[in-house]
Amino acid sequence: MNTLEKLAATIEARKGADPSSSWTAKLLSKGPEKCAEKFGEEAIEAIIEAIKDDKAALTSEAADVLYHLLVMLAVRDVALSDVLAELDRREGTSGIDEKASR
Repeated sequence: MNTLEKLAATIEARKGADPSSSWTAKLLSKGPEKCAEKFGEEAIEAIIEAIKDDKAALTSEAADVLYHLLVMLAVRDVALSDVLAELDRREGTSGIDEKASR
């Protein structure tokens, strides 16, 4: 099990936990809209650090983006394995071709 899979499993385990005992449980308890909002905030912060060319800050923000993406997926019951399967399906396909097929 890789780091993202472990994190996804931890997030899944926090569903239904006491929101006062876990940041993840607190975030999940606020629903999909709040989880999506937090993901968006973190994505913007990562963009800012990428523009500033601060590798350490971008690394930290990228970790936040991945965490909040997994929370957003979990609140909508989308499994990381399904996302990874979609990436596997796209492997070897030109991004231009893949986008044209949508």
